[in-house]
Formats: sequence, C-alpha cells, structure tokens
Amino acid sequence: MRVVIAGGHGKIALRLERLLSADGDQPVALIRNPDHVADVEAAGAEAVVLDLEKASVDEVAAVVRGADAVVFAAGAGPGSGAARKDTVDRGAAALLADAAEAAGVDRYLMVSAIAVDKEPPPGTDEVYAAYSRAKKAADDDLRARKLAWTIIRPGALTDDPGTGRVALDVEVERGSVPRDDVAEVLLAALRRPFTAGLTLELVEGTVPIVPALTDAAGDRA
Repeated sequence: MRVVIAGGHGKIALRLERLLSADGDQPVALIRNPDHVADVEAAGAEAVVLDLEKASVDEVAAVVRGADAVVFAAGAGPGSGAARKDTVDRGAAALLADAAEAAGVDRYLMVSAIAVDKEPPPGTDEVYAAYSRAKKAADDDLRARKLAWTIIRPGALTDDPGTGRVALDVEVERGSVPRDDVAEVLLAALRRPFTAGLTLELVEGTVPIVPALTDAAGDRA
C-alpha cells in the first residue's frame, strides 16, 4: 500500500511509518518543517514538505493521487492556542479529505480523541475545549462524506511499550493507551476494509488488536 500520512513527524505517525515500511508498504509523510525530513526517512517514509495550514486542495491532491489510503495524524501540538486547534485539528483534516476526494482516494483514517462527541464540561481549560470541539468538527465533517473512513479515538497517549491488547469500541471507559498500540490499531484497520464507517474509542485493555477490531465491527467483519 501507498499510505499518505498527514502530521508525518508526529509520534504516532513515525511509529506507523516504521510498521508500514517493515511490511513492504510505502508510507509518505506530509511534514511542515524541512528539518524533520531525516527523521521520517529514517522511519522508512518518503518525506513531502507541505504546510497544511497554507496548502491548496490541488497541492495536497497532487501528493495523495495514486495512494491507497490517507491517514490524518496531525495536530497543532502542545503550546498552540485555540485558533490553531481549529486551523490544524479541524481545517487540515478537512483539507486532506477534500484532497482525497479530488484525487479519487477513498480510504481515510482519522486519529481523533476520546469522548469528543461530548461537550467539554464547565471549567475545562479554554485551549483544551477548543481542541475537543475541533476534533469533533473534523470527525463530523468526515462522517458526512462518502469516503471509506475509519475514526480512531485514543485515550490519554503514553510512550509506554505497547502490549498489543486494547479496549476498542464505540464507547469505552476513559483511560490511557501507548502510542505503539495506536499505531498498531491504525495498521490493522488499514488492512481491514470492514472497519470503514466505524468510529471507535481506544484505550489499553485485555483483547488482542485484531479480535478487538473484529468484535467492534460485528457482522460486517
């Protein structure tokens, strides 16, 4: 597979790139900072320097064209304000979807966040609330499209070693999950077309990843 990954220098993206490359696939990392080229190439990905806050649909579609799938793993990141939560976490996700449609690429995987369908409770930090609303808006936009989308909503992310065992369902109890396991779930979903149309929350758990995906998909698996 040729898989174009937005936010290609992120911690989840780099893990996914290594997994894809090890399996003989062709990851393509969209990155904003040219200083990150060496890192993504070391992970086995082709680096494309393209700022999704400034790029046009046509520019992104030119990179995406011919891919088997796209993955949105970008984010404004720590220290960014509410405005960039919207332009990156929502706007760039929609731009990637527009480009996928323009390029004729049907498969789209979204890395979202747990519980974003619920309005942030009173007293929530303003920037985190903006992040949560931007993620929900991006998910809602994607779910309204005719793409073969899958939305994965991880809990609190950690750099602990992955266990390969997760809790994965439409709704799960809040918890944490290693980035290793998030990347493995994304890879497993890419390999399984029956996950299209699913929005799944993800935390660490007790079920191996492929059976967890199969159980969450139910009769469509």
